[in-house]
Amino acid sequence: SLTFIHYVVLHVNKRVEKWPMMSSPAPTLAISCLYLLFLWAGPKYMQNREPFQLRKTLIVYNFSMVILNFYIAKELLLGARAAGYSYLCQPVSYSNDVNEVRIASALWWYYISKGVEYLDTVFFILRKKINQVSFLHVYHHCTMFILWWIGIKWVPGGQSFFGAGINSSIHVLMYGYYGLAAFGPKIQKFLWWKKYLTIIQMIQFHVTIGHAGHSLYTGCPFPAWMQWALIGYAVTFIILFGNFYYQTYRRTPRSAHKAAKPVTNGVSMATNGYNKLQEVEENGQKQQKKGRAKRE
Repeated sequence: SLTFIHYVVLHVNKRVEKWPMMSSPAPTLAISCLYLLFLWAGPKYMQNREPFQLRKTLIVYNFSMVILNFYIAKELLLGARAAGYSYLCQPVSYSNDVNEVRIASALWWYYISKGVEYLDTVFFILRKKINQVSFLHVYHHCTMFILWWIGIKWVPGGQSFFGAGINSSIHVLMYGYYGLAAFGPKIQKFLWWKKYLTIIQMIQFHVTIGHAGHSLYTGCPFPAWMQWALIGYAVTFIILFGNFYYQTYRRTPRSAHKAAKPVTNGVSMATNGYNKLQEVEENGQKQQKKGRAKRE
């Protein structure tokens, strides 16, 4: 424990101390607490109100996130190449080298993007898509923002670039999907590939575990405690995303599949915060009730 405390005190990243949000964890924790408060208060506020459409807002928001994540991925890739980074083992450098500062800056923007992503939940609640605000959704959003504050504070470079680079690249595709879905049915019929985003995310977590495991096995001089924490964190996502994939794409009644066939060929089963399968099942239940009423 003394070694850990020594590491924490000695390896604080001095370069980012005066950067916005980095002098203290208080702003990050305060924003996260407000987020959790809105999770409780938002649905109550919307309970007897009509849902907001927010179509234009969603289009602007999602494509802004595409641009931000593309910028982060590009900066991490170019900065790592210029600094001569290894993709298998890269210790953290706390120097003021221009490439190291460039990578630290890109990682800071990555951390900020995780705070901005709280808006995903806000928009779901304002649009009364409460079924989309799952445990996985909240766990993912809340932990990423807080944990990446720790990442920027102590390891703003080295191996950190690898996971952030992959994740921001995936988020370019993800927010691109949601941006296109926000245009409505004319575009949604081309968005058959949502489930592959979930598959890519699960592959990402397996790659993360393999990457961290390789570093531990080879004795890479990157904090071992952080590698173990990363492996444990990735395992939780594999379990949660795996369950989400099974519940959404595998555990589907055959009758519902047949009824939904024209829809699934054109629109993702959970496009833009609305589950098409749910709609089919609800309509089927209504028809069954009508049939019973006539027979009686």
